[in-house]
Amino acid sequence: MEKEVGTIIHFYPKIMVAVVRVSDSLKVGETIRIAGHTTNFTQTVDSLQIEHQQVQEVQKGETVGLRVAEWAREGDKIYRVTE
Repeated sequence: MEKEVGTIIHFYPKIMVAVVRVSDSLKVGETIRIAGHTTNFTQTVDSLQIEHQQVQEVQKGETVGLRVAEWAREGDKIYRVTE
């Protein structure tokens, strides 16, 4: 089962970090799927940062840096994957 938790608003390819506007809580260790027109991959959240500070959890309305395993694009959606 999947629930949308955010939208990518910017992507930094050199450091493989996506800037995400969060629409639901998100925690380090959770499994997410990033999907868009040409994007579709699943990964575990291993790093979240707000203003260059590591955080373990983010809440709705926050903007966060998320390290991603593959290329992502602005407008891609992020979904929390649950059993």
